[in-house]
Amino acid sequence: MTAADAPTMSPAAPDHPDDAFPWTDVWGQNDAVRTLRAAAADPASLSHAWLITGPPGSGRSTLAYAFAAALVAEGPDDEHAMRQVMAGTHPDVTALRTDKVIITIAEARALVERSYFSPSSGRYRVIVVEDADRMVERTSNVLLKALEEPPEKTVWILCAPSDADLLPTIRSRVRTLRLREPDVDDVAALIVHRTGTDASVAEQAARHAQRHIGMAQRLATDPAARSRREQMLRAVLGARGVGDAVEVAGRIVQAATDDAKALTAERDAAERATLLRTVGIAEGAPVPQALRGQISVLEDEQKKRATRSLRDGIDRVLTDLQSMFRDVVMLQFGRRDGLINRELGDDLAALADAWPPARTLVVLDHLAETRDALERNVAPLLALESLLITVTSGRKP
Repeated sequence: MTAADAPTMSPAAPDHPDDAFPWTDVWGQNDAVRTLRAAAADPASLSHAWLITGPPGSGRSTLAYAFAAALVAEGPDDEHAMRQVMAGTHPDVTALRTDKVIITIAEARALVERSYFSPSSGRYRVIVVEDADRMVERTSNVLLKALEEPPEKTVWILCAPSDADLLPTIRSRVRTLRLREPDVDDVAALIVHRTGTDASVAEQAARHAQRHIGMAQRLATDPAARSRREQMLRAVLGARGVGDAVEVAGRIVQAATDDAKALTAERDAAERATLLRTVGIAEGAPVPQALRGQISVLEDEQKKRATRSLRDGIDRVLTDLQSMFRDVVMLQFGRRDGLINRELGDDLAALADAWPPARTLVVLDHLAETRDALERNVAPLLALESLLITVTSGRKP
């Protein structure tokens, strides 16, 4: 089991309620841990469906699997069953993790079908949906009946950034547990604890990642990632006209594309090799016509994952740009504390003096609109060109 926003802490880490497995990997969410531990221990008050919400990096998935482990185990001493759940190998836990743009109806139907199986060895059958916000309305409706009339021994655990990301009909059928957002200092302390990174680098990474634990760790441990982020922000600050806007937009998309390829290429190759071994094809041998359909299905899934990875990369760029122009607005209104991009302080102060606040607010509005446009499948390059023309001109094209 892997999750980008799943922090791992030892018992010595700060702000942890106790050392009881499987909760030791949940960091900074004491109230949520207490609520779920109590629910797992008391079948009479256990809700049949839960929604765990929190910002990216808050540890939604980590908490969901810890809860699943506690539900499946026969008791606090049943560590074998709990470790099976945390490893993703327990037969009574079904998880849906998607790297694609949306969760399909077929995937949702498979979950519903699985939810009606009786537990094979644990106390409950648990269905975990890590990215419930990636369900369109038709897909969400597939889950409704299962959430309305679940089997007695089945528990659903949905994860999403916000309850507003799900349909009201789904929200009305689940118990919502909202996670707290960690402080910059807390995230920095976690990164130092996990990686041994210099405290100043960890603080900068936590601040730049806006407290997203997975991204903060990447920035803290990858100098190239830190450099790319700074170069991108400085390139946007240096854009002066339409030509610059088009050129910088192209650089951003290319960088995000390269990053997405780097993240997915090794995994794609390993999946293809595994599939070929499974069907008995030697490495380098031609694929028989009868098996090419399976290869095509795998390649289609990998393309969808690459699309999601590219969109996530561009969304991260938009988040960084949002943080920069948010800093500009703060400076324009006389606030110099709490800047995210303190390293660009002089450049941001110059921009704050050169622009009226209204222009900065136009840029921030267009940033939000660009994010929405990308979710509607607008071409990333066109969306970014439009955004950066607004940045350079102060007007939407």
